[in-house]
Amino acid sequence: MTAFDFRPTLNAPDDDPYLWLEDVEGERALDWTASQSARTLGHFGGTQFERDRAALTAIFDRPDKTPLIRRRGQYLYNFWQDARNPRGLWRRTTLAAYMKADPQWEALLDLDALAVSDGEDWIWGGASIEPERRERAVLRLSRGGSDAVVHREFDLGSLSFVADGFNLPEAKGGIEWLDPDTLLLSSALGDGMATRSGYARTVRLWKHGADPLTAPVIFETGSESLGVSGHLDRTAGSERLWFIETPAFFEMIGHIGDRSGPKMQIDLPRDARWDVFGDWLAVRPRKPWTVGGTTHAADALIGISLSSFIAGERVFSTLFEPGDRRSLQSFFWNDGKLIISYLVNLVPRFEMFTPGRQEWTRRALDTVPAEGTVHLWSLDAERHETNGEILVWAQDPITPPQLLLFDFNAAPPLGAPVILKRSPEDFDASGLVVTRHEAVSIDGEMIPYTQVGPANGNGDAPVYLTAYGGFGLSLLPYYNSSLGKLWLERGGTWVVANIRGGGEFGSRWHDAGRRQGKRLAHDDFAAVAADLVRRGITRPRQIAAEGASNGGLLIANMLTRYPEHFGALFCTIPLIDMRRYTKLLGAAGIDEYGDPDKPADWTFLKEISAYHAATPGEPYPPILLATTKRDDRVHPGHARKMAAKLQALGYPAYFYEPSAGGHSYGKDSRERASFIALGNNFLRSAIGWQADGVR
Repeated sequence: MTAFDFRPTLNAPDDDPYLWLEDVEGERALDWTASQSARTLGHFGGTQFERDRAALTAIFDRPDKTPLIRRRGQYLYNFWQDARNPRGLWRRTTLAAYMKADPQWEALLDLDALAVSDGEDWIWGGASIEPERRERAVLRLSRGGSDAVVHREFDLGSLSFVADGFNLPEAKGGIEWLDPDTLLLSSALGDGMATRSGYARTVRLWKHGADPLTAPVIFETGSESLGVSGHLDRTAGSERLWFIETPAFFEMIGHIGDRSGPKMQIDLPRDARWDVFGDWLAVRPRKPWTVGGTTHAADALIGISLSSFIAGERVFSTLFEPGDRRSLQSFFWNDGKLIISYLVNLVPRFEMFTPGRQEWTRRALDTVPAEGTVHLWSLDAERHETNGEILVWAQDPITPPQLLLFDFNAAPPLGAPVILKRSPEDFDASGLVVTRHEAVSIDGEMIPYTQVGPANGNGDAPVYLTAYGGFGLSLLPYYNSSLGKLWLERGGTWVVANIRGGGEFGSRWHDAGRRQGKRLAHDDFAAVAADLVRRGITRPRQIAAEGASNGGLLIANMLTRYPEHFGALFCTIPLIDMRRYTKLLGAAGIDEYGDPDKPADWTFLKEISAYHAATPGEPYPPILLATTKRDDRVHPGHARKMAAKLQALGYPAYFYEPSAGGHSYGKDSRERASFIALGNNFLRSAIGWQADGVR
């Protein structure tokens, strides 16, 4: 009889024989990850994998893909990756040029050349351009894709780095320009400057030429908070600085101040989301809020004059009322108007509000596309420069995205958006249909899901099932080139489940699937898998499920709690060890999951800690756990340890870990294609689907 090492277990959660795999750069751990990755590639690499990787790389590097843009001053800026520029090219053009079929771009920084000259594994993290003169920018450069970045000042005239400029060693955090010679620095760099979550504990006033470590601290919080930030609000009549403390993931406290620090706290619920433009304040309370003799519903959107609010006024205008399946998704300001996005039973809708002393006027943005998945954002990156121009990104699972420009100030009012770019078709979608369904979860809740695949199946469909279910994020089906090429085009079916924990139906939906409810969110996913079988779409052994990050926690729980529902599992950049997750870069997630150091919280956390729940002799399907060495958001130790334990228990568990990628799948198109192609090849092999050709 085989003697298994069961550790760690639910009864002895701290007796962990695999702690050595948490040493990210440890020699023993790296030897293990290298041999495991080689083993996985040996099993699921080969000709089909190489063909798939080449096909995806070509899609990701297409010269005719849509460049996404933001405007700063007279220029549109874009970061572009293709076969010639695998790490990427930062560039700019004008709106008039962009609207042409083949726009001319001015190259600003070649990241591939910089990586070679510096001898660093640079990955682009973005740029902050000084908004007054626009002569300088501070670039964010990541080693291998980590969240921690190096800040370096860049001269947009000479296209060179400023040797004695705003240059900051690697750390988590960011900067905000106050003027060409002054930054607000919110960085974890320096002794005692990081919270327990690893983010900035202070806001410092950093002058050109000064040592950032000795820059005066003008705002700070305790180490138990998630972090702080500061920014200059240029929509105000005079210089107004905002200082934001984030005590927990779903909480924020705002202070108005100046360059000497905060002067006044804004008296709003800590769990509310709010935004300001000029003298107008829009607020979305997370819970019912009684103020000024009125109770405002959770997830309503209300507005008021900021100066009146500060003076004690509490009579708000109600802008949006939520419903059972009517939920606010986002809101933002543009040219003094408030643009809101909401879902009605997962169908997108958009409205615009103009503030007024007596009432706010409302207009439906009914010329904006309202089918599929649609996102809106301002063309201008700087809020004080917005002029009514909004970008619209519209798509559905079988229709490639379109980028449109909508100008709500154009004549006639609210005219039709102008198509700027159409993305190319990346896979053959002929014969595919998109349908909506609902599964009944364990407690009777109806769980929506979207199915994409052939119109007529034979009850044996190879299904790729995915979900997220966390942090109030909505997962809406989009045009997924990778799944389209490797799964749908070959006759497979793709299913996206809207499980609880997401934001599709507001805070109620999110709260039902966090903390104690996280287990229930996992039940939702299993219910969708069962419903696909009930409807005659497929059989359990033909269901391949995938999830990333919080979705990786979901997949690990499908392994230990619902193994009979699945034929194969792909668990990527996952959270799994819920006993130690707060010690593995994860303290920011306490608001979502709970605190394992508190006995009351561990009572429900242990129910979703698949690392501890895994035992031998169960009908676990094959699983591939994949992470990246440079992930400093969700520690690679989660996937490493789970794979090691499952293998010690005798299960078909595989592991893959490339060296770069951060909390994603790679630093360039080929690395991302490798990660995705390997996972798809594993899933197809594990469910016995030999789909060598395309339809």
